[in-house]
Amino acid sequence: MTTAPTTDSPAIVRYAALALQTRCDAVNRFERDDARAAMLQSIDRIGRQVVTARRFIGQQTRLVVLPEYFMTGFPMGESIEGWADKACVEPDGIEMDRLSGVAQSAGVYLSGNLYELDKHFPGLYFQTCFIMNPSGDVILRYRRMISMYAPTPHDVWDRYLDVYGIDAVFPVADTELGRLACCASEEILFPEITRAHALRGAEVILHSTSEVSSPDLTPKDIAKRARAVENQAYVVSANTAGIFGTDIPDSSADGMSKVVDYKGNVLACAQTGESLVASADIDIAGLRAARHHIGMPAYLSRQRLEAFASTYADFSVYPPNTLLRDGKPFVPERSHFLETHGKTIERMRSQGRL
Repeated sequence: MTTAPTTDSPAIVRYAALALQTRCDAVNRFERDDARAAMLQSIDRIGRQVVTARRFIGQQTRLVVLPEYFMTGFPMGESIEGWADKACVEPDGIEMDRLSGVAQSAGVYLSGNLYELDKHFPGLYFQTCFIMNPSGDVILRYRRMISMYAPTPHDVWDRYLDVYGIDAVFPVADTELGRLACCASEEILFPEITRAHALRGAEVILHSTSEVSSPDLTPKDIAKRARAVENQAYVVSANTAGIFGTDIPDSSADGMSKVVDYKGNVLACAQTGESLVASADIDIAGLRAARHHIGMPAYLSRQRLEAFASTYADFSVYPPNTLLRDGKPFVPERSHFLETHGKTIERMRSQGRL
C-alpha cells in the first residue's frame, strides 16, 4: 500500500491519459479452470489494445485506466467462496504478473479494477483498484469501501486497520504524473471517498466503472463532474464496452468513458463500443496553479472540516465490522448485505433520520 510522501515528486507538466473503453468477457458461465483461462485471454487482448492505443494516440500517452472488473464481470449467483475460487486473483498471482507485463510493454502507468484475495482475511475478497508504474510494479492498491453485495474493508474495519492502518484505506501515489488515487464504480456517488483522497493530496482520480450510458445525464455522470469540481482534481473514468457472456443484454453497461478536468469540463468522451476516444491531456501544472490561487474557485482549500467532524463522528449509518465475529473475519451468505442494509434503514427511520 502506497501513500503520498510529504514532498512533491518531479512532475511531467503535461501528458495524455486514456480511459480505455474495452469489452468485458464475463466468466460466470465457466468452471474454475476455464474461467482462469478466459481471464488471461482478456488480459492478453487488452494488453494488445493498450499498446496499439498508445501508438495511435502518441507517446505522450502515459496513463491508461481500464474499466471495472474488466477480465471477469461480476458475481451473478455465485457464493462468496465460489467467486473467490473462480474469479479472484492473488496479489502476486499470474494475472497480476500478466498485467505487469502490459504496463511494461506499453510503457505506461496502468490502472484497473479486479477482485483480489487477501491472506489476512481468508475466505473473503475485496474489489481492488490498482495502479502499476511503467516498470510493472504495483504502486497503489485501493479496496472499494462501499459495495452493495461484496465484502469491503469497512465490514472488517477494526481488523483491517490493525493490519494496514488508515493511510492504506485511502492511498495516494505520488508519481511523475502527479498524485494519483482511485475510486471504484458507484463510489463516485459518495463525495467522502474522493474527498478523503483529495485531502491526502490526490490530483487525478482514476475511476474504473461499469455503468449504463444515456443521452441524458446519469447520476454517475453528474457525479464525475461534481467530484472533479469540488476537489479541483481530474477524473479519468473508464467504462466497459458491454458485458458479454451473461443473460443481461450485452450493451447494458457501455459507453461514456471520459476525462474531466479540475473545472468540471469534459475534455473527451467515448460513445458506445470499444474505443480509445476518451483520451485527453492532463495539465498538472495548471491544476496546481488553480489550487494555489487565493479566491472563490479554490474549493478544496476553503473547506471548514472541523464544522462537520462531530456530525460524522456522532452519527453512524451503515455499521462497521459486520463480518467480524470475536475479532475474526467470517464468510457470510450474500443475503447478509441486504439484511444489514435493511436493518440500517429501520434504525435510521426509528431515529427520525430517514
